[in-house]
Amino acid sequence: MEQEPARETPDLLSAAHAQFREQRFGAAEALYSRFVAQCERSSAGPAPARKCLTHDLATAFNNRGQIKYMRVDFYEAMDDYTSAIQTQPDFEVPYYNRGLILYRLGYYDEALKDFKKVLALNPEFEDASLSLKQTILDKEEKQRRTY
Repeated sequence: MEQEPARETPDLLSAAHAQFREQRFGAAEALYSRFVAQCERSSAGPAPARKCLTHDLATAFNNRGQIKYMRVDFYEAMDDYTSAIQTQPDFEVPYYNRGLILYRLGYYDEALKDFKKVLALNPEFEDASLSLKQTILDKEEKQRRTY
């Protein structure tokens, strides 16, 4: 398979974002996946050949995770959010997104860790603050019911 030139990588990401905005999620997911694959191939090469910016790659993982989340493929979405976090550990959005899934699945302790991390990175992230409070309440309620 012919490798696309590295200069096309930003175009792929722009096209993926456009498809995402247009709610063409299948096309967006395919483009994000191509972008990720190109970044992974280019990261194996010499430093000057590396064309993917860390934030772009983390955003691609995060957005692809959003698409999987909307399909209710929670574990696949969490894999992408985790990849985004590993790519850019100071990017608060994938922590928040992963925390939401962990909360929905009833993994309150893990969700609490993610929401706390979001707020450590960005104390003004209001949705994370609300989610943290709700997770604490739900965890306490679960403990009161002793199951």
